[in-house]
Amino acid sequence: MSQVDFYVLPTDSLSARLDFACKLCEKAWRLGHRVYLHCQDAAQRAELDQRLWQFKGEAFVPHDLAEAQADAAVALGLGDDPGSHTDLLINLGGKVPGFVGRFQRVAEIVVEAPAIREAARERFRFYREQGYALQNHRLQRL
Repeated sequence: MSQVDFYVLPTDSLSARLDFACKLCEKAWRLGHRVYLHCQDAAQRAELDQRLWQFKGEAFVPHDLAEAQADAAVALGLGDDPGSHTDLLINLGGKVPGFVGRFQRVAEIVVEAPAIREAARERFRFYREQGYALQNHRLQRL
């Protein structure tokens, strides 16, 4: 059963949510994990794609779109097929993806925006009802 970590950021900024996803992705990638970033829609994926190239001045996270490079160490995807990824899922979608159970770890990033917070509560309930190991991380600053 997957370990699910909820990262609660002290802001309502959607931009901060994507920035944190980049930081988390970089840390996991540097530790040798394969990361699948599940995006809400094509616009969010395009923005995340740009951020991963430039979010840190001295480095970038090599990545690709899931459809273009299925075996990329870091893949940005939409839809129902994460390819061969099974290590870390960073879920930026509004719902729990149907393939969540195949991942060892899942990261949910929550900001104080009402719609994001409410959707996160529903995902938390789902994970709890399904018996996933849950962990909350309330960040004090970004």
